[in-house]
Amino acid sequence: MIKRKNIIKIAIDSPAAAGAGTLAKAISKHYNLFYLDTGKIYRMIAYLKIKFPKKFNQNFIKSKIKTLKVKDLESKALLSDEVGTEASIISKVKSTRKLVHSFQLNFAYNPPKKYKGSCLDGRDITYNIVPDADFKFFITANVKTRALRRYKELKSLKNKVSFKEVLKSIQKRDKSDYNRKISPLKKTKDSVLLNTSKLTKRACFLKIKKIIDRKINT
Repeated sequence: MIKRKNIIKIAIDSPAAAGAGTLAKAISKHYNLFYLDTGKIYRMIAYLKIKFPKKFNQNFIKSKIKTLKVKDLESKALLSDEVGTEASIISKVKSTRKLVHSFQLNFAYNPPKKYKGSCLDGRDITYNIVPDADFKFFITANVKTRALRRYKELKSLKNKVSFKEVLKSIQKRDKSDYNRKISPLKKTKDSVLLNTSKLTKRACFLKIKKIIDRKINT
């Protein structure tokens, strides 16, 4: 695998709806980094499983990942609770994780030349995908705050869903993400913890920016 030299690598892990994606996008834009929401890859695979159940197998997944573009991951169809729950199940499959792993590594270590580096967020980025990242963060928030954020997001997309359903879904995903045998969600010792429960998006961004600037400007 080709590895670009002298690039900034940022790794972010977080449970569902903690605000990591929003933060990662803001950081990436500010520092001109290539951004990849790794969880969306599993959501895309889950969506394909739901839509094409008869075609769904490892070869089918492999062919789709081969032609995958980052813009493909922006589809609103990937945000449903059904897709999220299925994605959590799919992410436990070793063969699927292996296919996604190589895709993630390429984007982390060999971002397009116009970018100064890469920023990836997911569940196992800090210790499994980019263990030598220059900056590692673990973004979290209490479960009710996260459920409310996801509920508002789904409602804005005109999805008919109750807060109680979303809360139950988030709790189910947490249990799956933290307890799976393959690459579980966990905070590494060298990751900076940031609880976003009572912070605005701007406050979260400034906290991370301060940490990054302190290192790159010395």
